[in-house]
Amino acid sequence: MNPQRVVVVGAGHVGLYVALRLSKKINARRAEVVVIDPQPHMTYQPFLPEAAAGNISPRHSVVPLRRELKRCRIVSGEVTKIEHDRKTVTVQPIDGPATEMTYDHIVVAPGSVSRTLPVPGLRENGIGFKTIGEAIYLRNHILDRLDIAAVTPDPEVRKASLTFVFVGGGYAGIEALAEMEDVVHDALKYYPELDRKEVRFVLVEATNRVLPEVGPDMGAYAVRQLDSRGIDIRLGTRLESCVDGLIKLSDGAEFRAETLVWTAGVKPSPMLERTDLPRGPRGHVTCLPTLQVVDGDRVLEGAWSAGDCAQVPDLTKPGAYCSPSAQHAVRQATLLADNIRQVILGGVPKEYKHKYAGSVASLGLYKGVAQVYGIKLKGLPAWFMHRTYHMSRIPSFNRKIRVLADWTLAFVFKRETVSLGQLHAPRQEFTGVTPPLSDDQASAPVAPAAAVPAAR
Repeated sequence: MNPQRVVVVGAGHVGLYVALRLSKKINARRAEVVVIDPQPHMTYQPFLPEAAAGNISPRHSVVPLRRELKRCRIVSGEVTKIEHDRKTVTVQPIDGPATEMTYDHIVVAPGSVSRTLPVPGLRENGIGFKTIGEAIYLRNHILDRLDIAAVTPDPEVRKASLTFVFVGGGYAGIEALAEMEDVVHDALKYYPELDRKEVRFVLVEATNRVLPEVGPDMGAYAVRQLDSRGIDIRLGTRLESCVDGLIKLSDGAEFRAETLVWTAGVKPSPMLERTDLPRGPRGHVTCLPTLQVVDGDRVLEGAWSAGDCAQVPDLTKPGAYCSPSAQHAVRQATLLADNIRQVILGGVPKEYKHKYAGSVASLGLYKGVAQVYGIKLKGLPAWFMHRTYHMSRIPSFNRKIRVLADWTLAFVFKRETVSLGQLHAPRQEFTGVTPPLSDDQASAPVAPAAAVPAAR
């Protein structure tokens, strides 16, 4: 009997956990698990603010796929098409022609991307905060602004360099803002030319609250805490333009800033547009509580989805859908893997039901807010709970120990506040000292290399 092929599209929270559990729970003679993702690692996104702040090493906030998924087949490439009617997926590898792969079961979990709006100048000036590359770029960019401000004779350039705007008051925006404010605060000790009063952090949020997941009381506490640190918080305000670094807000404010971080929500991966799978009004794959893809009343046999890109009914709240959080994604992935195993072995899939336990959020070093099972915490206890929870959730014992070691070293030694901006253009120095070829040299034939005698 040939093993059934389970193709997992995407190696985020859902994809990694599904593949890991399936490879452990079902015999290889029964099923072959194939994971397709353009990146060789899974990014643990709750640690992006910590990586940007330098609290943990960037490599420790990602999980290498080939190390963790030793029993799975890893395909480094991008899925460009899914035709479930034919049960085929088209893969564009890193190099070479596209290929088709057939499957018996497919787990569609490409995750989400930043939800952007047609704001003038956003494409040219905005910085996202969804990937490890964006997190490290943001850190280097902000520290570079301090260097520019310290030496420029132009007061307008200095002011714009020291103005940092964050759009979005959800988890990503608040945690990134709070951590980077801490970084700048620590870095200013080494810049006698700069005054802390010149630094301006601005939070722009279209609604009238931040961190809605932790409740109105804890959200209000977060606002007060950030306000006490001198952060300019503008609720009920939208970004209308940022052309050439000129920030224009809906409340009439105008000022220049060289740093604009966009964290105003997420949307399902655009890859889903190249599939024949049914989707809801916001582009999510429609699912049953069993995590099977459903088209109206028809269940698509062999098609499964979960996480940010899926519309999964929340059985604890009739009429609602599960929120796009890591808490749901990890638990859905576990059940999804078990359900696929059950179906392969001739069983019946179970329904996903999980009452939202609450949320925790960091507000920088030693500061946080939390509401878990109705219990509200703030300050150091909430911050400690935030770190403990996420350390327990990052996959693999290896990564847990590395993150704990990073935190221990950061507690003993001072924070590193050096920019490694050269990482973003590593060949610039080499190309600058390498002379270009003349027209004659460029058109001359290349002489064959001299033969090297073989060693005896």
